[in-house]
Amino acid sequence: MASKQILVVDDEIGIRELLSEILFDEGYLVHLAENAEQARAYRNEHEPDLVLLDIWMPDTDGIALLKEWAEHELLTMPVVMMSGHGTIETAVEATRIGAVDFLEKPIALQKLFATVAKFVKEGAPKPQLPQAESQNQNITLNIDGQEQRFSLPLNLPLREAREYFDALYFDYHLQKEAGNVARVAEKVGLERTHLYRKLKQLGIKFAKKGGEDES
Repeated sequence: MASKQILVVDDEIGIRELLSEILFDEGYLVHLAENAEQARAYRNEHEPDLVLLDIWMPDTDGIALLKEWAEHELLTMPVVMMSGHGTIETAVEATRIGAVDFLEKPIALQKLFATVAKFVKEGAPKPQLPQAESQNQNITLNIDGQEQRFSLPLNLPLREAREYFDALYFDYHLQKEAGNVARVAEKVGLERTHLYRKLKQLGIKFAKKGGEDES
């Protein structure tokens, strides 16, 4: 049986070489691209069994390349996004376009092996016809080494959907920062008082200085 082929797209040479060595040792044929231009050229000539695609790259980023492949009907292979600065927004955007999973750097070896084996075997997801029933977008994120699955309802009115997303977004960052509201405020670009009001409005519990819980 021919070895499965994996395209690794990442602008960091250390990441490319490390993934190449690891995956080669697992029996895969690995092709490397350091930017979107090289990845685009390879995809125009070949169809890999899997693509590991970095999000943050100079010139054309991974999301833009993913969207380009989807628009040109070249997204016929599973694509797993990679990032060391992943957010819920980018994960949702990538899965909406057609990515099958999201790996957060530094990538745990067991997670890498499991993800690659799963999607090399399953291949690209089959297109689904729209359904009249409620639609949810499921995403999986790694929070302090623990995988957590989130479900975003897409059939809500826009205002309710925004509130649902806001609650999920801030809860995610609070977990990442161990409940430290000051660090969350700095990370998301809000004044602390504004963030306090937003959290109370969304019904998210948090702790002010002194350890007093608010909700």
